[in-house]
Amino acid sequence: MPRLLLVLSLIFGIIPWVASAETARLAFVRADGSLKIGQRIVRLHGIHIPPTNRICRGNLRPLRCASRAALQLDFRVDRFVTCERVARLRDGSESAVCWVRDDGDALGPFVDLAAWMLFHGWAVATPGAPFDYVTLERIAQQQKRGVWGFQADRIIVR
Repeated sequence: MPRLLLVLSLIFGIIPWVASAETARLAFVRADGSLKIGQRIVRLHGIHIPPTNRICRGNLRPLRCASRAALQLDFRVDRFVTCERVARLRDGSESAVCWVRDDGDALGPFVDLAAWMLFHGWAVATPGAPFDYVTLERIAQQQKRGVWGFQADRIIVR
């Protein structure tokens, strides 16, 4: 457990020095787990959000339907996100490291969204992702979190 806390503190603790150069922007989570920030489409760098069956969150009006992973990200984002672009993708979207401010989070005041998704089992690390991301994916898989846990739905293979 202490090793886990050390890894998490390193991952979630590296963001504050970057945050001062960026400003938080209003973000909306799309059904595929990407973010819409103004006119930009942003995909979280270093992760892939596997498509799963769509479900609907009934406690919101209007009703919000998306994959379970996208709904979890939507819950975590709480609208304002800060991103630093890593690359422009072929489809015109951007790959970026994005974080949210959360003074009440035990992991620190800035939470890396990709790391959070991996830690909770809602994403998988892509080839070439930072070592910390791969570690978080393995921890989630071992502890059967998110998509690694009880299969209430199936992953859609295309």
